Amino acid sequence: MNNNCPWCGSDKAQINLWLRDEFLTKEDFHICECLNCGLLYTMPRPPKDKIGDYYKSEDYYSHKENKKGFIPRLYERVKSINLKNKYKIAATGKDCGTMLDIGCGVGDFLHFAEQKGWSCTGVEPSDDAKTIARNRIKADIINSEDLNALPDASFDLITMWHVLEHVDDLRWQVEQLQRLIKPDGRIVIAVPNYKSYDGQYYKELWAAYDVPRHLNHFNSTTIAKIFKTKGLELVKTERLRWDAYYISFMSEQYKHHNLPLIRGAFRGLVSNCKARRSGEWSSLVYVFERNK
Repeated sequence: MNNNCPWCGSDKAQINLWLRDEFLTKEDFHICECLNCGLLYTMPRPPKDKIGDYYKSEDYYSHKENKKGFIPRLYERVKSINLKNKYKIAATGKDCGTMLDIGCGVGDFLHFAEQKGWSCTGVEPSDDAKTIARNRIKADIINSEDLNALPDASFDLITMWHVLEHVDDLRWQVEQLQRLIKPDGRIVIAVPNYKSYDGQYYKELWAAYDVPRHLNHFNSTTIAKIFKTKGLELVKTERLRWDAYYISFMSEQYKHHNLPLIRGAFRGLVSNCKARRSGEWSSLVYVFERNK
């Protein structure tokens, strides 16, 4: 098994955390920290033909639609609020043009962007999510491997909402982003931030580690360094403040506490209050542009 860093290829790493898949399988994993580039990554990494098994759950909401129950309804309500915020972060200052949403799920963000006038393309590996997306939006929905066939400099805007942490071939993915964005385009990446208060508080039970579905774990320093090597400059960092509440709720469930919704709401509030001073929000959105 190759234990090398998925970004720089270094074999110099230390184990940062021991944890398990609390969401589904209860299997044991660990997170390594690359001593060369600083990236945190999950080990062991499931084979490509097995990783899909770790997403096969009725509770994996991003690949489902119209699930019943209080938590799914709350998830959908917060998602609708988040859509407006995500669009504002991604599209402010940009004229409508061509957009690529990688990991588009059931197509919520693409649907919202289409209504605003964007010409959209989506990438989604899940067949179930892809079917739902194709039934509700005009955008082409393609497989990840089809990115190779898209022409260079095709898109004015590329978004990845909580997707880069799932990517097995991180170097290939970043190179595709660099290739596909127009010279004056914008790349928007949202990922969990393990340096947030809730990340530090819950430690191995922090739900946003989500091993082994999350293969890569970023902070603001490591992600900026990774993209800069490909000529992409970090120009702005934004927050997704609702994520702290959902992640804290899930983490409280993993701790088997009573009243996880209330405890999670409190811990999420504390995390957001501390982030107002530190800037270390539970989820961060990074906006990149080509170096001028």
